[in-house]
Amino acid sequence: MKKEFVTNNRKKVFKRMMNDSILVLFNGHAPYKRGDEKYMFSPDRNFYYVTGIDRENEIVLFTKTETTESVTLYIERDNGYLAKWVGANITPEEATEESGITNISYTDKFRSDIAETVFKNNIKHIYVDLEDRDWDAAETESLKFAYEFRKKFPAVDMIDAYQFFAGLRIIKEDYELDLMRKAIKITTDGIAEMMKNAHANMYEYEIEAYFDYVLTKNGVRDKAFKTIAASGKRGTILHYSDNHALAEDGDLILIDAGAQVDWYNGDISRTFPVNGKFTPLQKQIYDIVLSGQQKVIDTIKPGIRFSRLNEVLKEHYFEELKKIGLVETPEDVAKYYYHGVSHYLGAETHDIGRYGDRILEPGMVLTVEPGLYIEEYSIGIRIEDDALVTDNGCEILSEGFMKTTDEIEAFMAGGK
Repeated sequence: MKKEFVTNNRKKVFKRMMNDSILVLFNGHAPYKRGDEKYMFSPDRNFYYVTGIDRENEIVLFTKTETTESVTLYIERDNGYLAKWVGANITPEEATEESGITNISYTDKFRSDIAETVFKNNIKHIYVDLEDRDWDAAETESLKFAYEFRKKFPAVDMIDAYQFFAGLRIIKEDYELDLMRKAIKITTDGIAEMMKNAHANMYEYEIEAYFDYVLTKNGVRDKAFKTIAASGKRGTILHYSDNHALAEDGDLILIDAGAQVDWYNGDISRTFPVNGKFTPLQKQIYDIVLSGQQKVIDTIKPGIRFSRLNEVLKEHYFEELKKIGLVETPEDVAKYYYHGVSHYLGAETHDIGRYGDRILEPGMVLTVEPGLYIEEYSIGIRIEDDALVTDNGCEILSEGFMKTTDEIEAFMAGGK
């Protein structure tokens, strides 16, 4: 199934490439943490999308002319004795079996090969992933190569492959959706385990440990992102992840968590009382968030502007928060709600693609994550589900996972 998926993706890439062009993708490598210890390797998602291989330091080269299309995968050579310490490098036969690519070469030949390819095929364009979100971020292998290539071949037009792949990856195939459904199910099981075992005067990391247990039990290698387990006033900090404070009696705890299955992610948020019972005020605020989420879900369908989703939520919040005296003008809503209601989800938690006036299409997967953060009440609430845009509306991929206050209280009472 994976081989068919990546093979089909390579066909899509060739359809978008111009004649007399090449496309280069690097899988990168894990940075060092300290000494000889490295961080866990995570493959470049565009590379993985067209190869299905998650080994470090590999390169793939697409070449398209008027008459030919070819793909070469560059792997590292046999690592000999080092294999006894870190495992053997992938063999050409294994690389072909995993990716379906038959033309396999070695990374130490890449630069001479690309120079020959440019010269022999009179290459006029090169696609390179130039994504660079942070001025201070370390340069990627792709960016380093782009500087080097531009200096060597200034006459070749360089095109950013980021939007190229955003246009492909934003619409999910069945293979991807199957992996995401698995990741979402493991995520909801993990959050349910946290609810079942939570009680007052536990540390946030103790509650988080139940989520980690479920992921490990299900063979998950990595999380979609660092788990947020934010109790009390800490729930008003959007990306709080220290998870080292005491969750006291009467506190809500905001959980934002995700499992990752074969590099595809779930992203779910639930907020619940650590003692199992919402106070009347907590319930009132919670229900405003929950009804807002439903309004956004009801809005999702093909043809709707992505930005309209956030507008719908803010209009709802203004009406409801005005009723209870928290706001007087629409601008006041920003005091209690200060993020977007949605982002794309897929092989990256904040998946590739631009937002703004982007029009929703069938096959997109979005989060729906309204929140309210009222510091003076020590209340932070976020409710998040994952939605697949369908022909007529949307399908909630986490459908059935408890989220009303009554459902949560009943479940927590049964788990004690």
